[in-house]
Amino acid sequence: MYNNGVGSWLHRRRPKSGPKVALVAGELELTYAELSERADRLANALRRRGVARGDRVAYLGENDPAFVETFFAAGILGAIFIPLNTRLAAPELQYQLEDSGTRLLVHGAALDALAAAAVEGTGVQRRLVVGAAHDAGPTTAGTGAAGVERYEDALAAAPAEVIDEAVTHDDGAMILYTSGTTGRPKGALLTHGNITWNCINVITDMDVNRNDIALMISPLFHVASLDMGLLPMLLKGATVVLEQKFDPGRTLGLIEKHRITALSGVPTTYQLLAEHPAWATTDISSLDKLTCGGSAVPMRVLEAYEERGLGFSNGYGMTETAPGATTLPVWRSREKAGSSGLPQFFTDVRIVDPIGEAVGPGEVGEIQISGPNVIKQYWNRSEATRDSFADGIWFKSGDMGYLDEEGFLFVSDRLKDMIISGGENIYPAEVEGVIVELEPVASVAVIGVPDDKWGEVPKAIVTVRDGMTLTEEEVRAHLDGRLARYKIPKSVVFVEEMPRTASGKIRKTELRKQYAG
Repeated sequence: MYNNGVGSWLHRRRPKSGPKVALVAGELELTYAELSERADRLANALRRRGVARGDRVAYLGENDPAFVETFFAAGILGAIFIPLNTRLAAPELQYQLEDSGTRLLVHGAALDALAAAAVEGTGVQRRLVVGAAHDAGPTTAGTGAAGVERYEDALAAAPAEVIDEAVTHDDGAMILYTSGTTGRPKGALLTHGNITWNCINVITDMDVNRNDIALMISPLFHVASLDMGLLPMLLKGATVVLEQKFDPGRTLGLIEKHRITALSGVPTTYQLLAEHPAWATTDISSLDKLTCGGSAVPMRVLEAYEERGLGFSNGYGMTETAPGATTLPVWRSREKAGSSGLPQFFTDVRIVDPIGEAVGPGEVGEIQISGPNVIKQYWNRSEATRDSFADGIWFKSGDMGYLDEEGFLFVSDRLKDMIISGGENIYPAEVEGVIVELEPVASVAVIGVPDDKWGEVPKAIVTVRDGMTLTEEEVRAHLDGRLARYKIPKSVVFVEEMPRTASGKIRKTELRKQYAG
């Protein structure tokens, strides 16, 4: 084939795994042959609507086979796929559509109003609506409005002809917008090579095989769910069960029903599963791959799974590394508790001081990453691209951490999250890791707040597990003797719920706005 990118994967997989189930969504099952044919039909439908090599195609919706089909159809054409966060407001989506120059938007029917508002004033010319209930045909209601069609109608009218566009690993495959803590979000341009090498890293380090059955409970528009979960499984010929929302009880039921072998999430995900009333009676014996990102797994959660014969593979990464950078082998998860693991197989990690010199084991500095999974550029942001790399090779993560004598990475914190109190550096993750040892603590975030004497001091925001109690005095007493006094939060606030991203990470930016003035 001329197409060496991700768009060729289903064509290459079809003769090897044609009758095998690729996707499960509710009662729907799609084999690899059926998924490949639908992606081909969609590629032809997109081409008929003017989408060509290099054009941008966006998807807005929950986990659905249409998401997967749109991703592969874009790859077949050499177009660039843009997964959009369903939790964003219309102006935020509008910015991403306009910034990327998106030509066509595929979206869920439940998000029709949001999609219609988001495309106004952008270059989006067409909308394909997944699961549309209305029977209206193509329309161009309103000046400048995108033509609207039903997704399934477009597929049904298109041929299943195989398109073999010449695509290389250096061509752009996907634009993922970073969270943008300051200013506008940046679009990280992942190439076909970035995605491919990330998947190879996952398959190599996590022993993914064709017999795996993975349950996707995190949104596919999140890079970890898509590139660490779905795509390696499909590359290997495994089965993926798509779930639109995370519900602990339903998730336990699906694990038992489908004999799930692989599950990924954040610490809160696993905590909620272990605390559910059905935990003790659910058959989870099929599970053998638990991956966790975002932060280290609390010891009590680790122990709850160890009692069921399970361990975690923790990891570290970011959008710009597609997203894997390190992986902690399960067999060393207790010995290296708190570590994010070793660099993935075809990825390198180093720690540098403020002037860019590599430091020795145990010394904290900025984490930098290099490898074929690391992006080469941001979309239309040449200055940001230039500023994000050292020596044109090493991506500057903005995270602080250190490598131990064996090369295991320990993440201290985000450089921007570091608190400087009276000239002393405080890494919130270190403080959070001690606070979470308290049994009543469900989640915790430590931020810096202004202080007249010290410049800034740490403040802890805590949520408490149902049926349990905790006081500020108990938190501070627990920390006393475990941490230097300057690291102990000067105040503790208890909240019912933390603001979180779609992937489950706590939004410290929002907490700072509320509590740090």
